[in-house]
Amino acid sequence: MAKVYPASAAQYLNIESTTLIDYDVNRLETFSMFPALKNDCLIRALLRQPVDETPVWMMRQAGRYLPEYRATRARAGDFLALCKNKELACEVTLQPLERYPLDAAILFSDILTIPDAMGLGLYFAEGEGPKFERPITTVADIENLSTNVLTELQYVMDAVHLIRHELAGRVPLIGFSGSPWTLATYMVEGESTRDFKKIKSLLYADPAALHTLLDKLTTVVAAYLNAQIDAGAQVVQIFDTWGGVLSDNAYTDFSLQYIKKIIGQLNTRREDGSVIPVIAFTKGGFPWLDAISRCGCDAVGLDWSIDISVARKLVGDRVALQGNMDPAILRAPIPVIEREVRRILDQFGSHASGSRHIFNLGHGITPDIDPDHAGAFIAAVKRYSIEHH
Repeated sequence: MAKVYPASAAQYLNIESTTLIDYDVNRLETFSMFPALKNDCLIRALLRQPVDETPVWMMRQAGRYLPEYRATRARAGDFLALCKNKELACEVTLQPLERYPLDAAILFSDILTIPDAMGLGLYFAEGEGPKFERPITTVADIENLSTNVLTELQYVMDAVHLIRHELAGRVPLIGFSGSPWTLATYMVEGESTRDFKKIKSLLYADPAALHTLLDKLTTVVAAYLNAQIDAGAQVVQIFDTWGGVLSDNAYTDFSLQYIKKIIGQLNTRREDGSVIPVIAFTKGGFPWLDAISRCGCDAVGLDWSIDISVARKLVGDRVALQGNMDPAILRAPIPVIEREVRRILDQFGSHASGSRHIFNLGHGITPDIDPDHAGAFIAAVKRYSIEHH
């Protein structure tokens, strides 16, 4: 695997830094300069440091709601081809930054690249979402899974490195992965599901087998996120999209403990003193908010099901909070969007005590949203958040 000498912490202080990339033996040694970071608002907020305004980005901010994204995807041929082409992945990552004054770019990829690299054969059926050619159906399938898959995922690290250069220091780059539980749901179900029948049957009938799968996924996710960090990711987020479908005890045993293990293995404190903040996001995670805030992350992502003032009281100053506007409100008239932004900012309140808020949707922006409405949302955050700093 590539050895990477991390960029200096001085990048956050507008001083240029050098990164040496030594790829595998089949690659040429490459020297490259990561430009100085010009907008560090997100990094500072995640680390609970003073900021002048509330930073904002959107989950799925590069996606089908943008006509320029649809055009690039058409050029790629299909979604997976788009993910695996570093130049096109870079292009779509940057597209929303050309439209909106966002405070972060997020790597364009998919959480299911990991099970695809593990041999399950990911494909996207038109109008049906992701599916696997070889889903897990037996304990032997779990035992035979390889965790040595970073070579197959090198295209992701290549994209991260290219994006960092093309960003030219405008904003930080967020890398990400799905959580082990969320990845396991797709790997066992074989596709998207609403009842989680197969994965929950495995959980209750053979919990040891599921723990074996989750252990393997933990190993891969930790290595994958560390590789993204080494390639240039400045923040990482763990998406636990389906943690909220679990019972109280099952969430702790089959999801949160593995997220905690991953965070404990991440190389977030770099040799030069810089820090890579970690965001943990569980959709439907409000019942476990206190526990999530103690898992080692720097920020907890919230969906739209909780009043952010209640969340702030629960976590205190342990972590920053990210979220939590309902994505559906972007279908409303712009004045309604603006009122909702202001309401959430008012609920969070002043940043003076040391807690910080990163404004985001409670889940991903959907393909039917008018880009002008997304722009109005971001502009409202910029306009109103100054009052709370």
